[in-house]
Amino acid sequence: MTLQALIATADRVFSLERFPLPALKPTEVLVRTLYSGVSVGTEFMVFQGRLDWGPFPVCTGYQATGEVIGVGSEVDRFREGDVVYYRSNAAPLTLNGTEVNRCSATHADFAVVPQDAEIELLPDGVDPAVGSMFVMPSVGWNAVDMAGIQMDELVAMQGLGLIGTGAMLAARLRGARVVGIELDERRMQLARALGIDHVIDARTEDVEAALEAIQPGGADVAFEATGLPQNLDSAFRLARRHGRFVYLGNLGSAPVSFNFMVPHTKMLTCFFPCNDGLKPCRDSVLRNIASGALPWGRTISHTVDAQDAPELYRAIDGKAIPELTGAVIKWS
Repeated sequence: MTLQALIATADRVFSLERFPLPALKPTEVLVRTLYSGVSVGTEFMVFQGRLDWGPFPVCTGYQATGEVIGVGSEVDRFREGDVVYYRSNAAPLTLNGTEVNRCSATHADFAVVPQDAEIELLPDGVDPAVGSMFVMPSVGWNAVDMAGIQMDELVAMQGLGLIGTGAMLAARLRGARVVGIELDERRMQLARALGIDHVIDARTEDVEAALEAIQPGGADVAFEATGLPQNLDSAFRLARRHGRFVYLGNLGSAPVSFNFMVPHTKMLTCFFPCNDGLKPCRDSVLRNIASGALPWGRTISHTVDAQDAPELYRAIDGKAIPELTGAVIKWS
């Protein structure tokens, strides 16, 4: 058997390449991938050099669902036929004598995963396509949990990408009131469709004045979710005095700067969430998807077959899909 994976080079050439599948170790499981979720933010920061995740060529992707089709002799957590979700692929990849950097490497039609790695049973009632996008809402869940958001607090979210949207939905499930701030019309439409309390169009509205009209003094908790360092100052101004601030967007590997006096004089408490909160957040997200409380399937605008994945990545890299919100790759 061979494995097919999506590979990216340093000059952002995307292709599907084949590799031999290794024999399973006693504690590993072999998964046939059903869907892998695309992380438009993080993956393309890696391709563009804004995040350093090691050398090229790379195989990215850090979220997928699949069916277990083989188990090692010592595996006791899974059996053939189980449908699982997972965050990494341990299969070695060598291309023309060069070892491929496995940035989790879930964009592949098969995955080899140690049973004690980040792999769990997919809950009943979760569509595997929707489940393959579990990381983005989990990142938002983790941030909301760290910030300790309470009922009736006002949350301001600057940036309504998938991670910001996941955080907004988590805050609403906690009973908070949520204000989304965005420039992109499609993202604003999605936020409204998902029931966000207020959406401020930053293209046409005075954001601070609009927020002041909703709650004088500013938000109890302000999130910066665009991941753009130049947007930090505007996000700090959204928080009330003695409020909280969450650095939700990944600001990359380079140093960032901001106007110190704004958060300083507001005496803000700041949070730096990292990763997706691990199993507790993932489990919570997937349970809420299964129950219907988290309609995450509505965030997926594009589903492509694996053979079309390189073209999808070229289009995203060239900003040629203005209607994109979320995308998944169907492998089998």
